[in-house]
Amino acid sequence: MTVSSGLMRKAVDFGERIFLILLAIPFLWAFMKVLPTRPYLLLTAGSEMLGIAFILTRKPGEVAATPFAIMIAFAGTALPLLARPGGSQLVPGTVASILTFAGLVISIASKAYLNRSFGLIAANRGVKRGGPYRVIRHPMYLGYFVTELGFLLSNFSARLIAIYAAAWCAQLLRVLEEERVLQRDPAYAAYSISVSSRVIPGLF
Repeated sequence: MTVSSGLMRKAVDFGERIFLILLAIPFLWAFMKVLPTRPYLLLTAGSEMLGIAFILTRKPGEVAATPFAIMIAFAGTALPLLARPGGSQLVPGTVASILTFAGLVISIASKAYLNRSFGLIAANRGVKRGGPYRVIRHPMYLGYFVTELGFLLSNFSARLIAIYAAAWCAQLLRVLEEERVLQRDPAYAAYSISVSSRVIPGLF
């Protein structure tokens, strides 16, 4: 089932935006309080906020409206916004910064090629083939994983492990749901043959 009526599409669109804004405010506030002593955390905050900015300004498309698609989309986006600085620092700040910066670069490059073809719920907003999409089909998610790994290693706690484990599972399910929607497009089906890896080259 897809959202085809204008009214339903607007309702889903409005709900996504309000949901993200409400989650982003406490997330940003928590990070702003520790930036004077841990400025490299600005990279993590920036990565998450960049994704939200693209969602808020995305263009419309054929959206998957199944309860499962909506649930994993909201979980994959919301759970990382529950992360907070604190816990144990397992690696030096420099290492965490390198990982976070690398993930941010991947995310920015992916979103730049997507332009406004980006959203919360799985949808077909056009097939992209340039930049990092020449190597893997969903490089944006790889960027998220690398950035969040850097944050986890510098803010290690049982709570954060639980948050990211759930978030990463939701994101992987989200990738599979996006694939289900996109494979209906012959252009994407042909693209997926030429680029075999979804997120991690040679593994997934």
